[in-house]
Amino acid sequence: MEKNLRQQKTAIIKIALFGPESTGKTTLAKQLAEYYETEWVPEFARDYLQKKWEENQHICVADDMLPIAYGQVALENKKLSSAKKYLFSDTNLMVTKVFSEVYYGFCDPLLNEAALEHEYDLFFLTDIDVPWEKDDIRDTPNGRETVFSVFKQTLIDAKKPFITLSGNKESRLAKAIGIIDNLSIAKQHGISSTDFVQIYNHGISFDNILKQLEIFKNGIAKSNLISPATINNGILSFTESEFEEKAHFFDLQKEKLKLKKFVPASGAASRMFKFLSAFLNDFDIQKETLNAYINRKKDSELSIFIVAMDKFPFFKALDKKLRMIYPDFEILERDYKNYYFIKTLLASDYFDFANKPKAVLPFHQYKTHIANPIEEHLNECVHYATSNQVSNLHFTVSEAHQNLFENEVEVLKNKIEADSGIKIDIVYSYQNKSTDSICVDAKNNPIWDKNNNLVFRPGGHGALIENLNKLESDIIFIKNIDNVIQNHIDKITLYKKALAGVLIEVQQKVFYYLRAIDNQEINEKNLEEIVSFLLQKLNVEMSSDFNKFTFENKVNKIKDLLDRPIRVCGMVKNEGEPGGGPFWVMNAKGSVSLQIVETSQVDLANKKQQEILAESTHFNPVDLVCGIRNYKNKKFDLLQFVDHKAGFIVEKSVEGKIVKSYELPGLWNGAMANWLTIFVAVPLITFNPVKTVNDLLKAAHQPQ
Repeated sequence: MEKNLRQQKTAIIKIALFGPESTGKTTLAKQLAEYYETEWVPEFARDYLQKKWEENQHICVADDMLPIAYGQVALENKKLSSAKKYLFSDTNLMVTKVFSEVYYGFCDPLLNEAALEHEYDLFFLTDIDVPWEKDDIRDTPNGRETVFSVFKQTLIDAKKPFITLSGNKESRLAKAIGIIDNLSIAKQHGISSTDFVQIYNHGISFDNILKQLEIFKNGIAKSNLISPATINNGILSFTESEFEEKAHFFDLQKEKLKLKKFVPASGAASRMFKFLSAFLNDFDIQKETLNAYINRKKDSELSIFIVAMDKFPFFKALDKKLRMIYPDFEILERDYKNYYFIKTLLASDYFDFANKPKAVLPFHQYKTHIANPIEEHLNECVHYATSNQVSNLHFTVSEAHQNLFENEVEVLKNKIEADSGIKIDIVYSYQNKSTDSICVDAKNNPIWDKNNNLVFRPGGHGALIENLNKLESDIIFIKNIDNVIQNHIDKITLYKKALAGVLIEVQQKVFYYLRAIDNQEINEKNLEEIVSFLLQKLNVEMSSDFNKFTFENKVNKIKDLLDRPIRVCGMVKNEGEPGGGPFWVMNAKGSVSLQIVETSQVDLANKKQQEILAESTHFNPVDLVCGIRNYKNKKFDLLQFVDHKAGFIVEKSVEGKIVKSYELPGLWNGAMANWLTIFVAVPLITFNPVKTVNDLLKAAHQPQ
């Protein structure tokens, strides 16, 4: 036997099966070789040790490790010459190395060096969730967990790309084939095995990664604005008495319905305190006065914050803490007092507000206590999202923040239930990491952080369509976590209920028409009525060739247009807030519909599109009521109504560098693009978001 531990170089994709004895390596290697019509490398040690046993009943000893290694390498190199595209190794020198260390507490330096140097495109770590099978060579049915841990740690320490395979032989084979097919595509795109495994472990489908990279390369088509939606041209306008009438209609219907309030609340409050964080990073109190900094940076936000500091609901608590930290606080110069106030507000060992979710921050000062957004949403929920004395509230949260939410809820829930007589059920969900985006540089190449890991970012609030899709409710109220006000709960309740009333009225008519179609009770005259309803109530216009359709095709077309989830969206007058607004938009097929469009979706280089954007009169306050069940009382699959071409490419900062990432079609933008849509003008009192901490100084957030 040639004593050579060198691995032959090759373009063949090599997959190593790696794991303790009796974990299905041989079975899987054979299956994969058969599936891909290529070679597999048997375990040389099996025949070698079986022969020793049969000759003199001798078992493996330390001196056998090098002969086994030489034989395994020779066998692999031999099989490589006849392999086609792939080669599957039942074992490899890393396995021999581990067994040598486990059994004999020692590994020959030649074997150790060669094992670490040998390269495979991927290791499959075979799990111990299959029964141990005895034979003449195997002798360790006990302690499998410990041995498995050693195998896994060896791969980690050696920085080898690996994926664990669990399950029965059928599921392992299917999983392995899917991984190998994607690995082959990754190699064609220049993606390394290490990066491929990171993508896999992050839970993002490889198809989505390829789509994201294609989007970065080709860009995203901008929305084709036809005109802004305005009052009586896409936006309904009601008098106060009409709002009351719609709200009353909702109250009459609600006991038959399961209601839920859905509050996106996943992010930390970092943007809320962004200008303060920038100040702390750039300001040196030993070298500059606060006024000099404000003038140098033209930082009006900081100036406002300092002047109105005592009006913030957290002022007293922070002032008390400062006097504990700095015993001489009272005699400090004003600049030092203000600097320490801001520093303590954001310090991780004190208030740490920028790293906490907005939901738990103090927003409103009442006579008896200070309220955070969780309390305000609980109060709202019992007022308009209640039926049969039960109110359901769903928060989307980050996993890291769930305990903070639960702690606040524990304090607040009992009090609000006692005051209202309503039982509140609260559920949490996380934004699925599989919806994250890979980040790229200016040349659209993936980027890595300082630890050499690929950088991913959350896919934006559009990812929450998956969370919404899992809810079991008839009517869902959606409102952002920071859009709460102090007092005026009666007004907020009126307009929320009215939007729900509009939804139920329209939904009942839609269901009536769909049932009539199913019962074949539709004639030409009925068709005209439904076409008029679609146009007048749902802003859906038939295509120019509709009248050329046969009667049967007309009915099918109308059914397709009606059988969709419904959203009723409140719209407020545009007062210059950054964000989306209501527009008439034409899609690639020439169909015109009502959509909520963000500024970033508009081609600002196109003068006509810029003019249409400037003519917009209303703003999207994220004030929605949704109907997600069909006329047969079955849930819609909301993922079927997403416009996947309506995503965003955004620029973010990672470790001081500007990177690009992809955000999914927004929850109330492209994610609901193919819903039936109704826009209703609501008063500005319903919209008071807290985007920066200074927004808490506005009248809607101050005591009255």
